[in-house]
Parts: sequence; structure tokens; C-alpha cells
Amino acid sequence: MTAAVDIVVAGFFVAVLVVISVVDVRRRIVPNRLVLPAAAIVLAARTLVHPSPVWITAGAGAAAFLLIAAIVRPGGMGMGDVKLALLLGVAVGRSVPIALVVALAAATVPSIAILLRHGTRGRAMAIPFAPFLALGGLVALVVGGPLG
Repeated sequence: MTAAVDIVVAGFFVAVLVVISVVDVRRRIVPNRLVLPAAAIVLAARTLVHPSPVWITAGAGAAAFLLIAAIVRPGGMGMGDVKLALLLGVAVGRSVPIALVVALAAATVPSIAILLRHGTRGRAMAIPFAPFLALGGLVALVVGGPLG
């Protein structure tokens, strides 16, 4: 039964990542009304099926990591991305560093392209980061597995 619940939770997680990515690309926002309930649902499911503090710890750690980036460079990282990192952490547990590394590495490609095209003005340009976090979450789910 736990494998079936894991599959359902993983499917829900992926569906939420897709919706959030589309919204972020179109509107440049990660809606609280999507990401926060999703994080709560995934955390509850993970904790019920695989009781462990790793889920909340991974979520809080990932969110704190991006929160530091948001504080260091205001306007560079949105708070929606911070909350999305929370969702990644509660979904993939100990594999969340994989998600963050993949996201940051993947976002480097368009960032370099913007800098090459626009020069120093490119530093002030923003890209939606949620799709990169979603990619990282998918990779962590597949490579690292959903278990904490």
C-alpha cells in the first residue's frame, strides 16, 4: 500500500509542478494558493506513510537556502520560489539538494545567454525560476527517489 501512496503523491507533486511552472512563465508568480496547500498535502502524506522528521527538515532547509538568496539580493529571488523549495523538500526529502543543484545549474544557461546578449543590463533582467525548480524536483524524484 505504501508504494501506491508514494505513486499517488509523486503524481500529485508532478502535476502541481507543471501547473506552477506554467503560471510562473505566464504571470511571473508562484501562487500561494497552489504551492502552500500542495506542500501541506505532500507533507501530511509523506509523514503518514513514512513517519520521519526528514520531510519537514528537508522542506525547511530548502526554503531557508533560497530565503537566504532572496534576502542577500532582494528582487533576485521571489518568495514564491522559496515556498516552492519547501514543496520540493517535503516531496523528495533527503534528495532535495539534487533538486536545488539541478535547478541552479539549469537556470545558469538562460542567465548566461541574457548576459551575453544584453551585457550588464542583463543583470537586472529576471527569468521565471519555478520551471527550473520543477525540473530539479523531477530529477530528484527520479534519481534520488521519494523516500527520505
